[in-house]
Amino acid sequence: MSQVDCQSLLPPFRPECRTSGVLLHVTSLPSPYGIGDVGPAAYAWLDQLHYAGQSWWQALPLGPTGYGNSPYQALSSFAGNGLLVSPDFLLDDGLLTAEDCEEGRTLPKDAVDFDRVIAFKHRLLARAWSNFRAAPQRALRSEFDQFCSEQAHWLDDYALFRAMKMQYGGIDFLDWPQALVKRDPAALACARLDQEEKIDQSRFAQFLLFRQGKRLKEYARERGILLIGDLPFFVSQDSSDVWANPECFQLDHLRPRFVAGVPPDYFSAQGQLWGNPVYDWEALRRTGYRWCIDRLKALLAHVDLVRLDHFRGFCAAWHVPPDARTAEHGHWVQGPGADFFEVVQRELGHLPFIAEDLGLITADVIALRDKFGLPGMRVLQFAFDGHRDNPHLPDNFTPNTVVYTGTHDNTTTRAWFEGLPENAQHNLWNYLGHTDQPTSEVAWELTRLAWSSKAGLAMVPLQDLLNLGVEGRMNLPGTARGNWRWRCTKEMLTPSVFDRLRDLTSASGRSPKLVNDNQPMIAEAVT
Repeated sequence: MSQVDCQSLLPPFRPECRTSGVLLHVTSLPSPYGIGDVGPAAYAWLDQLHYAGQSWWQALPLGPTGYGNSPYQALSSFAGNGLLVSPDFLLDDGLLTAEDCEEGRTLPKDAVDFDRVIAFKHRLLARAWSNFRAAPQRALRSEFDQFCSEQAHWLDDYALFRAMKMQYGGIDFLDWPQALVKRDPAALACARLDQEEKIDQSRFAQFLLFRQGKRLKEYARERGILLIGDLPFFVSQDSSDVWANPECFQLDHLRPRFVAGVPPDYFSAQGQLWGNPVYDWEALRRTGYRWCIDRLKALLAHVDLVRLDHFRGFCAAWHVPPDARTAEHGHWVQGPGADFFEVVQRELGHLPFIAEDLGLITADVIALRDKFGLPGMRVLQFAFDGHRDNPHLPDNFTPNTVVYTGTHDNTTTRAWFEGLPENAQHNLWNYLGHTDQPTSEVAWELTRLAWSSKAGLAMVPLQDLLNLGVEGRMNLPGTARGNWRWRCTKEMLTPSVFDRLRDLTSASGRSPKLVNDNQPMIAEAVT
């Protein structure tokens, strides 16, 4: 796909621009090492999307996860999740042996056992670093040195942060010795000297992931697939972001003055208490939003389009007292609004964003989204409340829209439907123009509805393509444990799944150019 073709698919979506794609987090891919990664399974996945005439692959945030293994609570906005490094490609590089990787094949294939996977992957990365240090390949050494130099503006702080986390048993950075918490220059210099080995190992893990990720993005482009990334609005309190850039946040002795959340909504009667520190937008504005723009650029180096999570936070965010137990008692505080996007547009030259405008959306949020031509999100599971003016009903879509059957925060469409009252199920089939159908057809029918809509981009979670029930749920908002574990197996990705999607995509005019009918679907890269 040429640069011109790429730009033609970016928002704002015009009426003649009709594309589609699939939502699947990288960790959910069927690699043989306990967790999905950016190795052969990701390439096979791109081949399958290409065969089915898809233009987009959307993933969840790719940062190193902290509390609850949530991709929305990353340890850094700039680093990648080392768990996504492909052992297969480290074998190709001569950094590992097959024996090193054997333990991974004993890990579960249908869910991520994070405790075991983290221990396994950390041992692999340590072994790869040890082998590299013992016998560095000249070309690889040169690439590594260049990477460290180019990414030093975030990498040095992040690598030291990770080394300190290991040194102090993973505790919150606020509980480290105060000289380190307050970034005393002498204490930092001493820590860098003492932890040099661990710091270099963290740098090396990031280098490996960025190197593998760059190759994957290039392959996606060759297959005509663009990548959608996801940028959390807030950052984790226990992160290198806050530790290295405290001036960006509203803090009192480095502890949050307020924490983020949302008031009671569809997902939770008590609201959602996220616990993230909130921004000092005035301080950020004085710098030209430099840290925010660097954060955007870091993600756009890996993806083509960014879903701006919690878009309404740019208008106003819900601030909750730091000692609150729920998010019910907070207050709205104004965000940077149009000023932010005007600065970003000047810096980037365009605004390659999707606005996640779900939840309690007010007129000012809609006005901000539309002022900059950002497509909003519509979710079909929210559409059938009986109100004809419901914005999630396809009758009310505009072309500059991204429609989903469901998101990572929803249960699967089949499980959602099974939980509806009988009269609501009947109303859904009436809207679709059918008499009542088997439950097994509802996920496909909502996919067909999304693909036939006016929305410029139609997306479906893989779980809905596979017609999974509650066992396919990725996240339950408001709960801290047991999420983000779902994986598909190689056996689930049968040719019939992609044949059906290919036919629908062609019939609905969403395929840019389907591959030759006689070309076999390549899906054998997963070992």
